[in-house]
Amino acid sequence: MFGKTFPRLLRTSASRSRVRAFSSLAPKQPPKGWTPTPYVTETVGGGWHTYDIFSKLLKERIVCLNGEVDESVSASIVAQLLFLEADNPERPIHLYINSPGGSVTAGLAVYDTMTYIQPPVSTICVGQAASMGSLLLCGGEAGKRYCLPHSSIMVHQPSGGYFGQATDIAIHAKEILRVRTQLNEVYRRHLTKVHTVEEIERLMERDKFMGADEALEMGIVDQILTRRVTPGEIGDGNGAGDPPKTP
Repeated sequence: MFGKTFPRLLRTSASRSRVRAFSSLAPKQPPKGWTPTPYVTETVGGGWHTYDIFSKLLKERIVCLNGEVDESVSASIVAQLLFLEADNPERPIHLYINSPGGSVTAGLAVYDTMTYIQPPVSTICVGQAASMGSLLLCGGEAGKRYCLPHSSIMVHQPSGGYFGQATDIAIHAKEILRVRTQLNEVYRRHLTKVHTVEEIERLMERDKFMGADEALEMGIVDQILTRRVTPGEIGDGNGAGDPPKTP
């Protein structure tokens, strides 16, 4: 009876349920809880100015990618990168990554913006950079991709799901293979160690977890940072402090 009364509604709901999504995570996620956000209060010109901590870091050209990469997070990161470019197209931007991965299309929007804007984007892994998070870590400015000593990095091929008519399933299967080839090419282009396309495909065949040393050896990062140097101090190039300064 309901189907006869509201046939258009049923067709619309069914069509919406077949939305394409390539992701490293399960399609259904539990509700996200509230994240406590510290605030910083400064005295400015005799008055008070209060920032949330992420806005304060943005003033220092630091962008934080925390959690799953989805459309909302992607839009926020892209907007911050574009704002910082408009503010000063010469000064570098620092992108801190702690992410289990997420949507391929949302992640590629961030990656394309990183390579599109003028300021170099340095990437730093804190915690983990898995799946799309590892691609963004690898896609940072050459020579300025870092991780902390106990970081975890994971790479793999994209995963996805679709249901519908057999012809449509074949179309989407072809699309995810195209996306896999595209992602493999991004890794090949940014890895500091030379790999053939076939080697990249073998590396991405299954989930590959790496510690900081393995990620450095593979060429995903350029250096492991153990501590921040004090003014006038220079890192030794082997993970002690910031990278050595070049003339």
